[in-house]
Amino acid sequence: MSNTSGQREPVNETTAPTTGAATGRPPVVAVEGLEKTYGDGIQALNGVSFGARPGEVVGLLGPNGAGKTTCIKCLLGLVEPTAGTIEVASVDARANPRTAYSRVGAMLEGARNIYWRLTVRENLEFFAGIAGNAPSEVRDRHDELLERLTLAEKADEPVRDLSRGMKQKVSLATTLARDVDVVFLDEPTLGLDVESSLDLRRELDTLARERDLAVVLSSHDMDVIQDLCDRVVVLSDGEIVADDTVDSLLDLFRTQTYEISFETAAETDVVSRLRQMCEVTNVAHRSTETTVTVQLEDGNNLPTVAGAVVDAGGQLTGVTTVEPDLEEAFLRITGGDAS
Repeated sequence: MSNTSGQREPVNETTAPTTGAATGRPPVVAVEGLEKTYGDGIQALNGVSFGARPGEVVGLLGPNGAGKTTCIKCLLGLVEPTAGTIEVASVDARANPRTAYSRVGAMLEGARNIYWRLTVRENLEFFAGIAGNAPSEVRDRHDELLERLTLAEKADEPVRDLSRGMKQKVSLATTLARDVDVVFLDEPTLGLDVESSLDLRRELDTLARERDLAVVLSSHDMDVIQDLCDRVVVLSDGEIVADDTVDSLLDLFRTQTYEISFETAAETDVVSRLRQMCEVTNVAHRSTETTVTVQLEDGNNLPTVAGAVVDAGGQLTGVTTVEPDLEEAFLRITGGDAS
């Protein structure tokens, strides 16, 4: 999104609406004016502000180098911000990290938050023990997690012997091995096959909703963001360029792409006429197909476009709105690459 000066305009303010159970509740994670400039002068974050409420899953999305990883590391206290505030449960995380992070769980990229030499159960007990929980106090909780994540049969096996998908599940289990209010997830499905990714997403969504967690996750996978997140914060060049619900971001483009159907293969004259129209920004068509996909600058121009098709001899059988996906919305917002 750009204005006439060439500067990006945020799609929405950082006080973007929330949905479901999170609506109207105070944020348990509040980030304000977060900045990070490295020693070589590179500014990774510039004025980043957003929040996450209980029961809300917020996705961080952006191209490579946008600042997602730096943001997650700042939120976890792994990187010291240059400026800005981070509050967790109304506690200043920069001034009182031990208190602020006492009820925070984190799942790091590549299952780096677990010990591969320990068994699955030993990992859960270790991370619960850090919070002062004796194994006997959390055994029922751990048994439930192991069962839910289909890890029960692997409970006494060393993590190093497990598949990548299983390691990711262990990583998630250790994140929830004790009582937490906030969970940070960095690329939770990276490297998983389709089935393992779907399985992990399903369990993550269920656990987050059931336990009323505030979840902030970073992912390159558009399907993960679209399936799991209530809200999406889009970063580009270290700045927020959009902060809104997934549905609202999709609605921005929902009325602009249409599929026009014909009785027979679309005539060359009809396709040429569409390509000449100033109202049409893009035309996609293969000579043997009976459909043409068009993008319009303004959905209100659809009747004009349909009329021009008929005038050119096209025999219309229908016009269908093409539902955009999050990747299309992301590319239009950032004007860049989804990688």
